[in-house]
Amino acid sequence: MTGIAIGHDFEAFNLKISNMNIQQEKIDNLNAVLTINIDPADYQQRVDKSIKDQAKKAKLPGFRPGMVPAGHIKKMYGKSILVDEINNLLSDTLNNYITEQNLEVLGQPLPKVDDSKQYNWDFNDQFEFNYEIGLAPEFAIDFSSADKLTQYEIKVDDETLASRIKNIRRSYGKMTNPDVSADDDVLYAQLTQLSPDGSVFEDGIINTTSIRLDQIKDDAIKASLIGLKKDDELVFDIQKAYNNDAPKIAAILGIDEAEAEQVKSNFNLTVKNVNRLEESDLDQVFFDKLFGADAVTDEAGFRAKITEELESMMQQDAERKLQNDIYNYSLEKIQFELPDEFLKRWLKATNEKLTDEELEGGYADFAKNLKWTLIENKIIKANQIEIKYDEVFASAKASLDAQFRMYSPQALSEEQLGQYTVQYLQNKENANKAFEEVKALKTIDYIKSVITLDKKEIAYNEFQKLAQ
Repeated sequence: MTGIAIGHDFEAFNLKISNMNIQQEKIDNLNAVLTINIDPADYQQRVDKSIKDQAKKAKLPGFRPGMVPAGHIKKMYGKSILVDEINNLLSDTLNNYITEQNLEVLGQPLPKVDDSKQYNWDFNDQFEFNYEIGLAPEFAIDFSSADKLTQYEIKVDDETLASRIKNIRRSYGKMTNPDVSADDDVLYAQLTQLSPDGSVFEDGIINTTSIRLDQIKDDAIKASLIGLKKDDELVFDIQKAYNNDAPKIAAILGIDEAEAEQVKSNFNLTVKNVNRLEESDLDQVFFDKLFGADAVTDEAGFRAKITEELESMMQQDAERKLQNDIYNYSLEKIQFELPDEFLKRWLKATNEKLTDEELEGGYADFAKNLKWTLIENKIIKANQIEIKYDEVFASAKASLDAQFRMYSPQALSEEQLGQYTVQYLQNKENANKAFEEVKALKTIDYIKSVITLDKKEIAYNEFQKLAQ
């Protein structure tokens, strides 16, 4: 790996840890090189102890267990033991030095390879190792009431309310099979892949599936699917129909997304059946199914209840937009550089399968997230904001509850949900994710408490345009 050339302008100082000499050469405010010199006196005691420990545990032919001479172990395994102990010593030394010097390091120290240095590994070598480190930048957090963002309060517009009511009524309605398809019907149809000349593609894709007319993106294609009867056929341009939506096309054709992206053929669509969901009547039976006995007794109460639920969901959308706006505003306001070249080398060193193209394509997002993490850490530390286990537990619990509700209308009991949360947090990766989510929310809450939030009412259909 190519190292950073050391210029003439650098700061250097020495520190002794366990009799070893450590020197830091500061290349600039974001990059430094650590040089560690190790003498035999620094490692001999550790190596001798490791050899003796292995001699006690070794099981070798010709020796009783625990009676293998240390000299024999040294002769057979001495060099590998020396290498291991030097590596352990380097790791301990680097960690201690970084901690004692209060260095804010990004990534991990990277060894600089120097092919000119050759060692005998004969227990008398003096070693010198060099490590590149990336340093966190200095920056100030200066949010104030002069910083302004819009906090939207979403109101349900008539179009959104009507659409939601229609969907709910259809969910509780009954299925019929009309002779002729109409807008919003579902066609149960067979799709057969065609060759460019219009003939059936040999060994091509054939799948029988449901096609919802309300999901067709192209108006002309949607119009062609209205007025069809059982056994009617037409040529169907699936990519145009779904606006090249690979996940949707994959689901319709019963193939994977990668294959769906490559499908350029038209399909023969043969109608097998026409399905229609009739809307449920607005009667007491319907109201009781939705809200429980006598909770709602008329259409006005029903509309008010749906409006309330919609605005509750929309408020979550508004909060997500505000959080995203704060995130982007913070990154734009608080400008600082990162040791980009070092970080790219570190990413490559710690991700062997990462290609140069993937690194260049993904680095901007990585750097953006790292900058946000540094801002978070500074706000948390400067304001002594605590992140308690109870808060992490509650956040993970709420997240799991939302996931379970997506798959089952029957909510889990508090006891069951609590047990799932405990199991979830026993996984280190899950626990870290939940912790980071709480930390991000606390950072956002702090910024919200300092800046000015201009409240603004907006209709949901107008808000959707902003969120795109």
